[in-house]
Amino acid sequence: MSRAPADDVAVRVDGVSKTFRLPREQLSTLKERALHATRRQRFDPLLALRGVSFEVRTGEVFGIVGRNGSGKSTLMKCLAGIYQTDAGEMWLRGRMAPFIELGVGFNPDLTAHDNVLINAVMLGLEPEQARERYSSIMDFAELHEFAELKLKNYSSGMQVRLAFSVMVHVDADVLLIDEVLAVGDAAFQQKCYDVLSRSRDEGRTILLVTHDMGQVQRFCDRALLLDRGRMVAVDDSRTIARKYMQLNFAAPAQRESIVLAETARSGDAGAGASADSAVVVDAWAQNLAGRTTLLEPGEAMGMAMRVRFAAAIVEPVFAFLLTDEHRRPVLAVTTERSELATGSHAAGDELDVAVGFRNRLAAGRYWISVQVTLPGPDPDLVAFREDVSSSDVSGTGGGGGVVDLPHTFELTPAPSMQKADW
Repeated sequence: MSRAPADDVAVRVDGVSKTFRLPREQLSTLKERALHATRRQRFDPLLALRGVSFEVRTGEVFGIVGRNGSGKSTLMKCLAGIYQTDAGEMWLRGRMAPFIELGVGFNPDLTAHDNVLINAVMLGLEPEQARERYSSIMDFAELHEFAELKLKNYSSGMQVRLAFSVMVHVDADVLLIDEVLAVGDAAFQQKCYDVLSRSRDEGRTILLVTHDMGQVQRFCDRALLLDRGRMVAVDDSRTIARKYMQLNFAAPAQRESIVLAETARSGDAGAGASADSAVVVDAWAQNLAGRTTLLEPGEAMGMAMRVRFAAAIVEPVFAFLLTDEHRRPVLAVTTERSELATGSHAAGDELDVAVGFRNRLAAGRYWISVQVTLPGPDPDLVAFREDVSSSDVSGTGGGGGVVDLPHTFELTPAPSMQKADW
């Protein structure tokens, strides 16, 4: 008999596995079924989840990331009770509200009004509570004028608004959110992010599936990285974001070894067929006088890295990422995007790579991350270093934006109102 989770654990997943059976051939018509009535249908197993285990503490925002087909959505559907697991156990403490797949829990032949009331009751509200909160739900979704329209006539964005609004109004203890937020428009996405931030501050537990590593680092305390149903790592959000990027940059033939080794080093990094064929020795910020850790507003500045090659490489791609003290990306540039020929380099060569620009950064501290890849649609990661160098921009802080662009104000009297003829 399995042990119960500790009092501070809201979600526990213990050795969960899920396998789907995929038919090798489809018999889609009545004629095919009649002609092949005695044929034994054969199936191939698809291992969607393989012994996944983790715990999420109460009040924690926990990210679940991975490439397409890694098992993220399957895991969320198992947690929501949509799929039954083949092995393992799951614990959830408190009321749970899923926001997993567009249309799940809705009846397309009913109106939005009826769907809101039914869905709210399904998520744990009493019928009277659902009716009391109906107006607030429709206000948040901004869909009052479409309340009596059948859901099958709603656009995907309208359905997202409705489903998310119901979810945040049921006072759930655990929120399961898949990447369906990407369907909504930009204004509504920001509205959702504000609600997530408020829910986090209120101590609710949130499980968030996303491909956006900016969201992971912005919202999540920790995260789980999956690949083809297997756990690669559970760690803080920045570490998992880095490992996710390394796994994506790796050549297909090398991903298996990365997963098995559970490594995505933040130092001399190496993933892909050319791992360890180059090392980022150093990286720094600079101005016209040379290396510096203090930058003046408006001056010419740049980012630079020194790379040592351990093997021959042709046309490597060099990339810089500049983030602010809140880990928001400010500038991302690559030599590939600038169509710069980077040449051929032999083992033992060292190369300094720099990119320059005028400093329009707001006052604060900034961090430089760098990487080297081989060109192509599926880049092979050669070297990677995160936050290898930091610099401060002096000043009083400007207006609070990420950048402090030069600007001027202009005051122009408005055209005089013409007096009406009386």
